[in-house]
Amino acid sequence: MRFHLLFAGLTALAGPAAAQNARPALPPAPTQTAATPRLATLPLGPHRGTAYVSWGYNREVYTRSDIRFVNTTTDNYDFTFVDARASDKPDFQDFWRFNSWTIPQYDLTAGYLFNDRHDLGVEVSWNHLKYVVDDNQVIHVRGQIRGHQLDKDTLVTPDFVHLQHTNGNNYLLLNLVKRQRLRVGRYLALSAIGKVGAGPLISYTVSTVLGNHAEGPFHYHGWVAGGSVGLRLDVFRYFFLQSDVQGAFANYTNTWLGADQQGRATHVFGSGQFIAAFGFNVPL
Repeated sequence: MRFHLLFAGLTALAGPAAAQNARPALPPAPTQTAATPRLATLPLGPHRGTAYVSWGYNREVYTRSDIRFVNTTTDNYDFTFVDARASDKPDFQDFWRFNSWTIPQYDLTAGYLFNDRHDLGVEVSWNHLKYVVDDNQVIHVRGQIRGHQLDKDTLVTPDFVHLQHTNGNNYLLLNLVKRQRLRVGRYLALSAIGKVGAGPLISYTVSTVLGNHAEGPFHYHGWVAGGSVGLRLDVFRYFFLQSDVQGAFANYTNTWLGADQQGRATHVFGSGQFIAAFGFNVPL
């Protein structure tokens, strides 16, 4: 009798404790099927910087510009071309030759993407454009040449004036870069790229003014500012293709004229540029 009472008491005490220690059963882990969406693998890891370098070629168009020619030291002229027309000079016929890569209008770029939440970067670019004032065009000429006043439409031949920045019309730009990812996959990533920047014009001019011919040298001619938008396709993490459309404003303030470099040409113009390039990524 005492044994039965003791067993009943222990059972009553153990019942609530067992109920407290019991844990509800967890639902089974979800089973991944072929239809389950998978997170894409980014070609460049988050929060890790990436250096890059690219090479490409370009074509461009230019706005008309007023060009002033002045030499009152070793000659006597001060005249302006009003709304002069200019063109580019692509020279693509031999770009496939190894020793001719820098003859056409080319672009060399080196930059760094921070790969942070803002997806910003910095970049230095050398845009080798070419600018040629079209020969044998009729231009309104205003000013004086060796004491003779001019204010009329004039046929401008190379014997009168020829001006070209063909080695070239060079933009050295420091750019702020913004990347916006559009599509990201395991092996490919498509991004929109925006840039804005400014820098010096380090140009080389060939000119003839009133029979006085001069070529070069490379030197500081003025400044340029511009911006671009484009698309970039990263391939297998380490390679990319990129195309950009760039607009720029060039201000030539210090172009030397004449064999004695005593003459000066000044002008401003806008340029529109299309660039196609390929490059290499270096994750750091």
